[in-house]
Amino acid sequence: MRAPATTRSLGHVAVLGGSVAGLLTAHALAGHAERVTVLERDHYPDEPVARSGVPQSPHTHVLLTSGIRALDELLPEFSRLLHRKGAPSLSVPADLGVWQAGQWVSRRHPSEPVVTASRPLLEHLIRRRVLERHPHIDVRTSTRVTGLLGDSERVAGAAFRERGSELGEQREISADLVVDATGRASGAPEWLDALGVTAPPEEVLATGRAYATCSFHTDSSEPIDRVSGFYIVPDAAQPLGAILLPAEDDRMMVTLSGPRANPPPTDPDGFVEFAGGLPHPAPHRWLRQAEPLTRPVGYRHTANRRRRYDRAAGLPSGFLVVGDALCAFNPVYGQGISVAAMNAVALSRELAASGSRLTTRRAQRAVLTSARGAWEVATGADSPMPGAEGNALRAGPADGIRDWYLERVRERVPGDPVVCRAFRDVLFLLAPPSSLLTSRRVLLRSLFHPTIPTPDELSTRD
Repeated sequence: MRAPATTRSLGHVAVLGGSVAGLLTAHALAGHAERVTVLERDHYPDEPVARSGVPQSPHTHVLLTSGIRALDELLPEFSRLLHRKGAPSLSVPADLGVWQAGQWVSRRHPSEPVVTASRPLLEHLIRRRVLERHPHIDVRTSTRVTGLLGDSERVAGAAFRERGSELGEQREISADLVVDATGRASGAPEWLDALGVTAPPEEVLATGRAYATCSFHTDSSEPIDRVSGFYIVPDAAQPLGAILLPAEDDRMMVTLSGPRANPPPTDPDGFVEFAGGLPHPAPHRWLRQAEPLTRPVGYRHTANRRRRYDRAAGLPSGFLVVGDALCAFNPVYGQGISVAAMNAVALSRELAASGSRLTTRRAQRAVLTSARGAWEVATGADSPMPGAEGNALRAGPADGIRDWYLERVRERVPGDPVVCRAFRDVLFLLAPPSSLLTSRRVLLRSLFHPTIPTPDELSTRD
């Protein structure tokens, strides 16, 4: 289906990076541009398979409720398409055994669904829907961006080389607007420096946390205890974590995580044995009777990094940054794709409000604001972790009081339905983290109510 006719005043837009953030940004801009060109370093496969340029491809993914809503706003009926293609949909914690603060979270208070499709399927369906909807988007694959064109006043395009010809001729593409969607490893600070522009300030928080993922198969339609998966939530006192989630094609994707000194192994036997150290034996019991379909794949780039382009002095016009190139989170929190969709929604609304007369500085603020909740969730969870470091570390007296209070909130999540619902809305990016501090009911229950024990097993929904 073609996009509705719109006043096109952005001219030519070049989007650097054609993964989820780049595709959704191209979609948001396409109705307001004469043409859109996407430069992608990989070759797009015909089927939903992992790409070398997306290191997160083999790992567990969750499309949060906020992400589902954002994608349906951008690409109507997209959630129905996911369902038709076999993407599992779960209610948390009704369908998922969640172990937090030393006990199971009560299953009596189900959430709106989350989707646990694999990253390759999500990206494949987004790409297909976007390109079908906007035939004037020109995608050039196997290209590596090497810099920006223009000067310190205005970005006027990008320079690139065809992959496989690193010594070959550098090519250029002119554009009225250039969008950096090249991900966590974005070279934009260096590209801007070459134009005489000071790199934006960065906020970083790293714990050194490591994780590994392996896909499994079992003859059982449910892992055990009448749930469809598990989430073992790590914390400062108990640093091992696990996520077992169903994906399409009758697979169970399993991610185990640990601190830098105790990373999960990347051999199948060692991977399963590592799960024996989790604070509850249920995931380990399931893994022992399952068959690995892949070899575990490790990952260590888990630092939270936010580049403050909204605060950059003298940033040239005609340049916008989105997705992980702007704000990258510890991937264990499963926020990336949802935030990419929320970035694109924020940009779409900014375009609608401005009548296509886009001011890149204002658009940059809007995109960054859409990622603020996810940033606060990730850095708030990582700050108390052993070994956490960086200039975004929350370590002042006020932070200590807040951490003490939030620990009381987390302790009451398993058994208190009011606290559980409020906490879950924050994790799913449906409410700001500040809501845990401003809700009178949550405050009273967290400060003055005792914790409520939940059953030791998950055989029933409590």
